[in-house]
Amino acid sequence: MSEKVKNVIITGAAGRDFHDFLVYFKNNPNYNVVAFTAEQIPVIDKRRFPKELAGPRYPKGIPIFPEKDLTKLIKKFNIDLVTLNHSDLSHTRVMHEASVVLSAGANYMMLSYEQTSLKSIKPVISVTAVRTGCGKSQVSRKICRIVKASGKRIVLIRHPMPYGDLNKQRVQRFEKYEDLDKHKCTIEEREEYEFPIKNGIIVYAGVDYEAILRMAEKEADIILWDGGNNDVPFYKSDLKFVVLDPFRAGHEISYHPGEENFRLADVFILNKMDSAPKEGINTILTNIKNLENETKKKRILIKANSEIKQQINHNNTNINKNINGEIDIRGKRVLVVEDGPTLTHGGMSIGAGEVYAKRQGAIIVDPRKYAVGSLKEVYKKFTQLSNVLPAMGYSKKQIKELEKTVNRVPCDYILDGSPFDISRLIKVKKPVINLGYELDEIGMPDLKSILKKYKFI
Repeated sequence: MSEKVKNVIITGAAGRDFHDFLVYFKNNPNYNVVAFTAEQIPVIDKRRFPKELAGPRYPKGIPIFPEKDLTKLIKKFNIDLVTLNHSDLSHTRVMHEASVVLSAGANYMMLSYEQTSLKSIKPVISVTAVRTGCGKSQVSRKICRIVKASGKRIVLIRHPMPYGDLNKQRVQRFEKYEDLDKHKCTIEEREEYEFPIKNGIIVYAGVDYEAILRMAEKEADIILWDGGNNDVPFYKSDLKFVVLDPFRAGHEISYHPGEENFRLADVFILNKMDSAPKEGINTILTNIKNLENETKKKRILIKANSEIKQQINHNNTNINKNINGEIDIRGKRVLVVEDGPTLTHGGMSIGAGEVYAKRQGAIIVDPRKYAVGSLKEVYKKFTQLSNVLPAMGYSKKQIKELEKTVNRVPCDYILDGSPFDISRLIKVKKPVINLGYELDEIGMPDLKSILKKYKFI
């Protein structure tokens, strides 16, 4: 007697959910995916996963519903199985969702790195983290520079952020700034793509990561997987770097799937040591030791600072600079703009911008009372935020609200601590000081020595 085909709902946020469907469920006759649910990112529910991507078993495509309706959907569609495909969730939140699903009568499942990672014909390095905002991007940038300097071609493949037309976003390739406009990138996407483009690194992203990988392999000697949030790699990795954040010590063993990354790591990078509390550093070192004792596997540890510097900005080239070539902001009123995901679902209350402003003796203006539209709702939802403005821009409307909010704040300078240049996207009335942050390893081992050890250079 054949086994009953299981009706499935895949939960997520327009990233791993689509990937896991394509590599695990799409051609599996034991499962019938009835729906996706979406959360975390605004304006991505109420869409449909297109039939062109879903394949012949799904001639009408697959609907995407708000995750708040999960219990109703389980009853309505007689669901047998719900899979968790979110990232950056506390273990408590994961089990809460499991309890909701189980009490509604369905089973609950999570797929592992081994079940969902694709094999490349080229060597693969992955950079992941235990939480959003640990500093993955600066690690990826430095790896790219080291590999390029060795004469090898490296292509960066970024974790998905397909918030628009999924068919058009199936495979995206970014080589120049104009490609950001061509693909109608949101602020979150620009935060990840601008730096590699500026440094001459080709970036791929999209929806179909099998097709993306095969295209990238044609122009790369080495593939670099640049993870999103604290998700695990989509590709089987020959060398796995995992970034740790001492500002959120303990989260490496209390957030999903960050703890999976923590356990998979070949190399840990303990970042932000110059600004982090000592007790946070000690907690992480203890958790590494406990992991190594449990698994009988020694990990390599890189200790590093996250060096914050002003960047040259096309809007402030005529402003007087100090002896170090930087604008002096001591005693000046500044609006601090920070990386949106780090402050929202990453749970941080500050970022590089606020750290830099305090070091330089600037007066930080509280932007909350100047927020308009959806930015007001962001402050209501993420109550840890006060002195900083998250760079939110998932739609044209939200980008306009960000522009209006920025221009309402009374300040002398806009201190842009987000990973992209906001003045390229919105019209600002005050000078923008862009901040860059680079990984600065403390002693040995460093990235270069490890890449040599593993024969990547």
